[in-house]
Amino acid sequence: MIQHRSMLQVADNSGAKLVQCIRVLGGYKKRYAVIGDMINVVVKVAQPHAPVKKSQVLHAVIVRQRKEIRRSNGVYVRFSENAVVIVDKKTKEPLGSRIFGPVARELRVKGYNKIISLAPEVL
Repeated sequence: MIQHRSMLQVADNSGAKLVQCIRVLGGYKKRYAVIGDMINVVVKVAQPHAPVKKSQVLHAVIVRQRKEIRRSNGVYVRFSENAVVIVDKKTKEPLGSRIFGPVARELRVKGYNKIISLAPEVL
């Protein structure tokens, strides 16, 4: 469960390292975001000489979260960190060309097939 002011790791090579959630998209009463949800983030830590700069406001999709999620077959999946991939809002394409670490299978249903194909492991 990601909410306003949550700090998240960035799981791609766009140049951002640490971001903070500033808005959960999907309705004015939506408080928490889960895997596959789009959020607005502000970059807090970035690599030098990268296309993404510090204090830049971007859109991101959640690929890992510490709060467990229940699947329809009864299995619970939990990750060790909260992580996002920075994406283009309209096309849902990632800004980076590589994805680091595993991502959840629930992204395929939400339409993030490019992230699924770039990820080294899908859980």
